[in-house]
Amino acid sequence: MLIGDNDPRVHAMVPDPGHSVVAVAPERAEAGYWAGAASAVAAGGHVYLAYRLRRPIGLGRGHAVALARSADGVRFETLLTISSHEMDADSLERPALVALPDGRWRLYLSCATPGTKHWRVEVLEADDPARFDPRWRRVVLPGDPKTGVKDPVIVRRGDVWHLWASCHPLADPEQADRMVSDYATSADGLDWTWHGTALSGVPGTWDSRGARITAVTFAGDAVIASYDGRASAGENYEERTGVATGTDPAALVPLAPLPAAVSPYGGGGLRYLDVVELPRGGRRLYYEYTRADGAHELRTELR
Repeated sequence: MLIGDNDPRVHAMVPDPGHSVVAVAPERAEAGYWAGAASAVAAGGHVYLAYRLRRPIGLGRGHAVALARSADGVRFETLLTISSHEMDADSLERPALVALPDGRWRLYLSCATPGTKHWRVEVLEADDPARFDPRWRRVVLPGDPKTGVKDPVIVRRGDVWHLWASCHPLADPEQADRMVSDYATSADGLDWTWHGTALSGVPGTWDSRGARITAVTFAGDAVIASYDGRASAGENYEERTGVATGTDPAALVPLAPLPAAVSPYGGGGLRYLDVVELPRGGRRLYYEYTRADGAHELRTELR
């Protein structure tokens, strides 16, 4: 069944910054300092977040991923911080936090391979989000010499693990910011089978330079995804949010010719949207938002 942009299930995934509040502020109120790229999980009466902390290039880039917990989904206490150095990475990008059926947790980390444009994804496991240990990790999405892989979005549905990852071409360093979202499945969340590109930008439009899936909802026979898009290399770091839909998780199509949500500041960046279903009903949206001073903050809103 096709879904239109006026469908309430689509509306529930589109941010409205005017009704949001700050969940995590950046380290400093300056351009190049960011808190965002979050992955959210509701469990045990709390909302858990894994999010990336970034400084300007030359001062650390994506220098850490923080794990945090909140009783209300707004005020968070930091449980753990993992540095890029601990992961042998030049930078860390968006993580993916997953609660397993047996009560354990996984943290998938996007790691920049030192001295290259390459990205890989490694996974850590723990019995509690405060106990992830970078010394015990495994590469699950290695990429290859021609492709960098990062920013996984993971959804478990029945016995199948679904994954969408941002994939970047590496043959030409000047083109390495280009991105498409490839789709994979797994029986255990560790060994993945790729099924090709699920979403790419539309030539000549706002997402022509790249399309990165950030959250996915299965709605009956339909699939609804939010994604980040940009039209040029100059818009790197200032992507806006769009919506794509389809009936096959391996083949999604942008719903509209314009972004669904933007910031009024800077380059308009409103990106890395995640959606968490709350146990008592409703949902929370989390996203990275460009401020008037050029910094990025992590915002949330309740639906």
